Amino acid sequence: MELWFTEEHTPNVRFTIKIDKHIHSEQSPFQRIDFFDSYEFGRFFALDGIVMLTEKDEFIYHEMIVHVPMAVNPNIKKVLVIGGGDGGTVRELTRYGTVESIEMVEIDQRVVECCREFLPLTSSKLDDPRVKLLFEDGIKYVSTKQNEYDLIIVDSTDPIGPGEGLFTEEFYKNCYNALNEEGILVNQHESVYYDNTTRLAVRTHKRIKKFFPIAKVYQAAIPTYGSGYWLFGFASKKYDPIKDFDDRAWNELGLDTKYYNTELHKGAFALPNYVIETFED
Repeated sequence: MELWFTEEHTPNVRFTIKIDKHIHSEQSPFQRIDFFDSYEFGRFFALDGIVMLTEKDEFIYHEMIVHVPMAVNPNIKKVLVIGGGDGGTVRELTRYGTVESIEMVEIDQRVVECCREFLPLTSSKLDDPRVKLLFEDGIKYVSTKQNEYDLIIVDSTDPIGPGEGLFTEEFYKNCYNALNEEGILVNQHESVYYDNTTRLAVRTHKRIKKFFPIAKVYQAAIPTYGSGYWLFGFASKKYDPIKDFDDRAWNELGLDTKYYNTELHKGAFALPNYVIETFED
């Protein structure tokens, strides 16, 4: 008997992965958590039936959400990660010796506990002494902060269920207030390929632009995310991700990456015409 995992991208499009084993399933107070072993993508993790990461391509997402802002401002010391329960974003941040503090606020403690057990490579740096884990509502948490962080990374699920509040105007205003005068905000920005996610991406970008003087969108090819074409948001009070980007300084760090490089950094902000037109319209 063959086992297949199917995620619905739209009412007319489904993404299916052949499964070797369904290794864990539970309902947390917030969402359904599942882990599978697959033939093509290795082990993967899903929340409420939506793929969060696979062993085969998680490095793309985590490198692009971390190294882009870190290469724009090499003096980032204090970071807030909202979400990110799989630990991949924290893992990439800990590679920078200049980072002094990483607060990770995850609403669902069971996600972190399960990822520690079933995705040990992704969650391998959650015990780094610079990391502080907080199991609470990131929306409420950031609203209590003022002028505190150099970087906020919103590593969230889609804007449904527990992640819905991380895409509101009030939340982005609170992020702006929580950042210092050189602060950068990066978030996963959905895709503009299918109509359902296009609407969400455009709405998100519009809300961020209301508060940040610099607000750009950049791209990555992530095979297991909806359409395989994914966007990130870069917003800042001071730094332009291209004009203020010092590729020499980042390359001198000697970090070994599988996806990100400094030429790709520049190209990631060179968007296709249909994407530019979508956000302009």
